[in-house]
Amino acid sequence: MPETNMLTVGGFDNPLRVVIADDMELFRLGLRCALETERDLTVVGMAADGHGAVEMCARLRPDVALLDERMPGLDSLAATQAIKLHCPAVRVIILSPHGDLRCRVGALKAGADGWLLKNVTRTQLIATLRHVHRGEVLFSGEAEATLLRQVYGLPPEQLGVSFERLTPRELDVLRLLVQGQTNRQIAHSLTLSSGTVKAYVEQIIAKLRVTSRTLAAVRAIELGLIHMPAE
Repeated sequence: MPETNMLTVGGFDNPLRVVIADDMELFRLGLRCALETERDLTVVGMAADGHGAVEMCARLRPDVALLDERMPGLDSLAATQAIKLHCPAVRVIILSPHGDLRCRVGALKAGADGWLLKNVTRTQLIATLRHVHRGEVLFSGEAEATLLRQVYGLPPEQLGVSFERLTPRELDVLRLLVQGQTNRQIAHSLTLSSGTVKAYVEQIIAKLRVTSRTLAAVRAIELGLIHMPAE
């Protein structure tokens, strides 16, 4: 059930209004305490699940909603879609316990405006809230989030991307890169040196005509070079 908190923080006439949704009460309270030390932020409501978050956003019309990635009943992706449908002006930030690429891409496709790891610092969280409120799209500080959204907003046949064919070894590296492995982990998995893996990653980025390993992973999935297993 949602918990309404209409406290006004500080003396600002128009503080940034935030709704928090997480199934862990202590985490909700901890976030509220962290945010309410800032005079330009106010937590107007807290919910314990996705349904409560959607209802609260529809009723209170906050500026930003902070959603836990995994909530009972209605998960963060479905909640984000519902919030964006009924309250398009509400900005949504998803908090995740892990950095899985599929979760980041899912959040983007659902319409989220930001994505952060749950171990984010208080300073980073508050800065992200303010940036997202101003209309920026931030995924753990990655400036490439807008590019990711553009890529995923188009079906593969409309991407208009030509690329040099990858070798079998490059595909092996790419497959592990998509799984979120670091260069060192990939090197261990394929019995290669870290330097060799670094060179392969650079070749893959160049061949796929992207600018980072994250975009290479997303492009590989979009083009059907690598298929993510169903959960």
